[in-house]
Amino acid sequence: MTTIGLVGRPGNPGARESVLGVLDFISSRGLKAAIEADTAAGIPLPADATRLPREALGRHCDLVVVVGGDGSLLGVSREVAAAGVPVVGINRGGLGFLAAISPDQLRHELDLVLAGECHVEERFLLQAEIHRSGELVWSSNALNDVVVHAGTMARIMELSLRINDEFVYDQRSDGLIVSSPTGSTAYALSAGGPIMHPDLDAIAVVPMFPHTLTARPIVVPGDARLDVTLGPPGDATPQVSCDSQVDADLQPDDRVRISKYPHPLRMIFPRGHSFYESCRSKLDWGSRLGGGS
Repeated sequence: MTTIGLVGRPGNPGARESVLGVLDFISSRGLKAAIEADTAAGIPLPADATRLPREALGRHCDLVVVVGGDGSLLGVSREVAAAGVPVVGINRGGLGFLAAISPDQLRHELDLVLAGECHVEERFLLQAEIHRSGELVWSSNALNDVVVHAGTMARIMELSLRINDEFVYDQRSDGLIVSSPTGSTAYALSAGGPIMHPDLDAIAVVPMFPHTLTARPIVVPGDARLDVTLGPPGDATPQVSCDSQVDADLQPDDRVRISKYPHPLRMIFPRGHSFYESCRSKLDWGSRLGGGS
């Protein structure tokens, strides 16, 4: 590796400290730093550092370090996945399912990454497209989930779901969450979806507050193609959302097509990282009712 990309939130005091720590690490190892433009605006830059827009990091870096929470890592992942550049996260957020390196271990863990002493996982993304009157009018990818929703609190929408051109159901609900295994511990989990191991080649389809007691989440093969077609608008103002960060408005009879994005994300975790240990610690699996031992 010769060039390390860096993305962070320097407005946050803790994140700023870690961003500066990563910059110092890059310099001390004789490597070149490429700083995302918004990150660079809030910190003093080394003389040899390059300032780049986020969408250009994948083309110019051998590794991208993200300082922040899982939300920060989601945004970067959508931009760099197609370039095949590995991404590693320094956790300055909340749960940290994706940003797995502790700030006080960043120098040690980054040294291990440079030495190849790390765990690299390939996570697939989802691709969402809006087709209107037979034409493609919008597209985005998502690492966690694609959500078709009513757009307004306490409004119901009508939708129809087909998988690989086979009719599945018509539904009246607040919307539909389509989740990758990576996103199964995010929004889909709060809606009652299954937790999926990140190695699974599968997609979860989770209804949001459906108007029937028999509507349940389903898990389909990872190469499935899902088509969600909107019914009459009613009082809803429907939208499609990717990772709760990229949104687009929908119109009656729009078809939202969701499938696997062709480029997987290469995500780096420390050696010994365990998905099950993450679930135990972050989802509190080890707690007992009543707080007894």
